[in-house]
This record gives sequence, C-alpha cells and structure tokens, in this order.
Amino acid sequence: MNQIPRHQIIKHLQAELPRGAPFDLAILARFGVSPQLAAQYAETGWLVRLAQGVYAFPNDEFDIYGALKLLQQRVPGLHIGGKSALALQGVRHNLGSRETWVLWGDKRYALPTWFTARFPARYCHARLFDWPDTTLASRTLTTPPGMPDPIVMACPERAVLELLYDVGVKQSLEEARNLFDGLRSPRKEVLGDLLSCCTSVKAVRLFLTWARETNLIDVDVLLAQYPVRTGSASRWMSRLDDGTLLSLRPHG
Repeated sequence: MNQIPRHQIIKHLQAELPRGAPFDLAILARFGVSPQLAAQYAETGWLVRLAQGVYAFPNDEFDIYGALKLLQQRVPGLHIGGKSALALQGVRHNLGSRETWVLWGDKRYALPTWFTARFPARYCHARLFDWPDTTLASRTLTTPPGMPDPIVMACPERAVLELLYDVGVKQSLEEARNLFDGLRSPRKEVLGDLLSCCTSVKAVRLFLTWARETNLIDVDVLLAQYPVRTGSASRWMSRLDDGTLLSLRPHG
C-alpha cells in the first residue's frame, strides 16, 4: 500500500483543522500524523511546536476559544468562571484585551505556558460544591449565544459564588461588591440548589448578606425553601489580605 506523500498530509491538515487553535498528537493521529512525523513537520517549518505534543500552524493568530477547546479535552470540568463568566454574560463590560481570565476545573492543573503567554489567565481548582448529582453541575454550565461550541462557562448564579469564594485571596472585596451589584434577576431555584451544596461558608454568607442589602432576592424565603449551608450559628470572621476584617452572620 502506497504511503500518502507528506506534503499531501500537511495540505489536508491545513484544509481540515481550524485556524486560531492549537492541536495535540491525538488530533494529528486522526490525520495519520505520527509523533515522529509531527516533529519532522516542525523541523521543516510546516508546524510550530508550542510544547511537548502540542502544535500549531506557523504565523497563526490564536483565538482564546480555540485554545480553550483543546484544554477542555484535557481538564475535566474546565470552564470560564468567576468574574470572567459574569463579564461575558453582561454583568460587566466585556473583558479587556489584557485582563486576566478566570478558569475553573475539577482537578489540579497548571495552565501551560503556551496558553498563558497569549492569554493572561489563572486557574482555580477547589471543591466549591458537593454536587448531589451530575445534573446540577452540567446545567449550571452554559454556552451563551455567540459563544463557539463547545466552550462553556458558569451561569451567573454559579459564577457569582465562584467570585465570592475568591474574595480576600485573588479577588478584592470592593470589586466583588461592584460586580454583585450588577446582578439582575437571578433564578431562585438555581441559587437555592447551588447554595445548598456550596462548601464555602464565606461565599454563602457573603452572598446572603449582600442579597439582603441589595434586595436581589428574598433571602428569608430562600432560606425557608432550601437547606442552605450557612455553617454554625456564630459569626464567620476573617481578616483579608488588605487588612479588612470580614464579619458575616449566618443568614446575612
């Protein structure tokens, strides 16, 4: 059986693979490109080696969504979260070109250099929710209109809890409050389900406190209808990195 000439394989790659996105050896293998052949293509300039097992076309301008598509194949539960998800869903102006992207996932992971060099980003791995089943986890991730499939992000109700989890660590209290004030018409049933399995007492109490202050929702009705995890009956207190003392009552 005759082998397909290498130049025909690379032409096929150029025709079939989307621009603005990297690809790994698993993708290349579907086109008959072995690791050895990929290395040869890189040596001759047909491909650019970004990292071990990750390649791109030369002079290709990267799109973050194409890059995220590859990362989503590697990291379970990877999604745009926190303030980045809120921004992309209208709870803020669109992300600036050099603003740090907030990504969440289900396992420990270090974002690769080829990604962070192009898109300033930080990755958060925390067991923020004790999911009662996989249904709630999946239905609180969304692909908004205009967002390329299969890129997913946290819905606003989940994103705001991710944001509040970060307060005092990677997120300032002042900016978090400004973003919280931009929330509009959250779904009570989604909030109730998320607050009932949220493992962060700080995030839960901060949400309830600010929700009372802004009349975002009827907190008392929410607490009566859902087993919200508010922790003990005592105040939750912590001094933030900027010296601010955060003191939160159980029910806001």
